[in-house]
Order: sequence, then structure tokens, then C-alpha cells
Amino acid sequence: MPANDLARIAAFAALIAVLGLPGQLPLFGNSVPVTLQTLGVMLAGSLLGPRLGALSVATFLVLVAAGLPLLAGGRGGLGVFTGPSVGYLLGWVVGAFVIGWTLRLTGTRYRLAPGFAANVVGGIAVVYAVGVPLQAWITDTNLWVAAGLAAVFLPGDLIKAGIAAFVAAGVHRAYPQLPDRPATALR
Repeated sequence: MPANDLARIAAFAALIAVLGLPGQLPLFGNSVPVTLQTLGVMLAGSLLGPRLGALSVATFLVLVAAGLPLLAGGRGGLGVFTGPSVGYLLGWVVGAFVIGWTLRLTGTRYRLAPGFAANVVGGIAVVYAVGVPLQAWITDTNLWVAAGLAAVFLPGDLIKAGIAAFVAAGVHRAYPQLPDRPATALR
């Protein structure tokens, strides 16, 4: 893998870690906290594309599994992957991939509305599709109860999707040499 791709992967893994510094916000007795780290996942998919975006999130999760306290609230270690938030963490990898892949289908220039839509599909719908069932299974609750608990995340996640779309639009304007969206392979 080229050194510049490795640097991008590392930079976005670090960005996701930094977005955990403000901490976590538990809502309504939910065992999965609200964090800003999903914003980093959306940005990784939007700016790196499907393959590198997913690899940056996977790199972050490997570092967490190795024991580094990179998740919001200073959490880390293998124990994190046995808790109720494991589905959301695993969903981040798939979500970043889906965001990048969806953007590849929208055309050669990054546009705000498709960027927001890609963040909603990959960064919210896909992450919830993986996270909610695993949370229900681990907490031994009904799928509908887990979905109701996840619904409290939706307003904040929609705001993060909008912020990520605006930031990505600005970066794509500033750096038009970013890879073309549809014509390149799963970069």
C-alpha cells in the first residue's frame, strides 16, 4: 500500500480518536453512549472513499482492541467488544465503506445533498442496522426496545451527518485533486 494511503488511514484513525476526547453522553438509561466519533466515521467515508475509509475505522478499532483508551470516556480493550456498543463499533467499518461507495455512485464532484444522503445511509442506517440487533442480543432485550433506545441518537446523528457533509464539501472544494468519485476502483 502506498505511504500516502497509509498516512491518510492513520490520520483518520487519529481524528476518530480525537473526536472521543469531549467524552460521552449517556441518554435515557441507554447502555450505548452518544459520542462525536461517528462524525469521524462519516468524514472518513466521505473523504477517503470506501476502502481507505473502512480501513481507517478498522485501524482505530484494532488500536482500541489492543487496549488503547481511544473510545469516548477513555474506554478501550477487548472488553469493549463484548458490551452493548459492539454492534455500533463494527457498524462504523461497514458504514464508512457504504458512505464512500455511495458517493462514488453520485458523480465526479462532491455535492452537498448527495453527501448528506450518503452520511445518512452509511453513517446512520447501516450503523443502526448492525448496532441495534447486537445491542438487543447482548442486553437480552426485544429488538423493538433496542430500536427505541437507538432512536434517541437520531437527532444528533442527523446533525453530525450535516456537519460531515459541509466539511467534506469544503475539503473537496479546497482539494479538487482528491480521487474522482465514480471512475476509480474501490480505493
